Amino acid sequence: MPPYKEQGVVLRSVKLGEADKIVTIMTQGSGKVRAVAKGIRKTTSRFGARLEPFTHVNLMLYRGRGSLDTVTQAEILSPHRAIREDLGLFAAGETMLEAVDKVAEDHEKNVRLVLLLLGGLRALETRPADPAAVAESFLLKLLSLSGFHPSLTACAVCGGAEATLWSAGVGGAVCAADADPGAAPVTPEVLTVLAQLAQADLTEAGGLPPAADRVRREARAKLFSFTEYHFERRMRSVPMLARVAP
Repeated sequence: MPPYKEQGVVLRSVKLGEADKIVTIMTQGSGKVRAVAKGIRKTTSRFGARLEPFTHVNLMLYRGRGSLDTVTQAEILSPHRAIREDLGLFAAGETMLEAVDKVAEDHEKNVRLVLLLLGGLRALETRPADPAAVAESFLLKLLSLSGFHPSLTACAVCGGAEATLWSAGVGGAVCAADADPGAAPVTPEVLTVLAQLAQADLTEAGGLPPAADRVRREARAKLFSFTEYHFERRMRSVPMLARVAP
């Protein structure tokens, strides 16, 4: 098979053998690609740090016969180094990378998802006051892109304004008449915080007026549980993000 060129963001990497790595890259034209970078762990590797998570890269790859392609060239477009140097930025960025990895399909083109991820990483590069808010805004936009945006201003079932309960299975805020047995109370303040994060541009989310700590923690918990419910996967990065968030 002839080589092909791609551009994308490195989501993660795992060791393979003594010198290689398998890198997962969210590409613009080929969707999520898993590829072997041979010899990358050697000190003489031509890849160096070009295939580290968060890095936006130009690539040359060979299509593999199985599930793995092979990276032959890599050129950094943006290293997003600042994200790796600050714990708060790293936790927020790691949440974004993991969420994209969870929802993206192998070799299924999704330009909007790539652009959303790049927008999130660029927003973190500005060193916002509240990086966790950027990650939370990102998750809400990713849920919307995936068809799971939670109802935040009215009942998810009937559209009524008296939505005082929260149910991930029903679709977010619900009224008492439409709630399922597992629905939990939710305050208007929590719904307002989530609605603000959903509507804010990623470059603005980290500078939104801070809510009371209790409200912010509850909003975060409801968002994270809603995300995991609809992605049908646990998010390993979420506990770290919750620990470092304001």
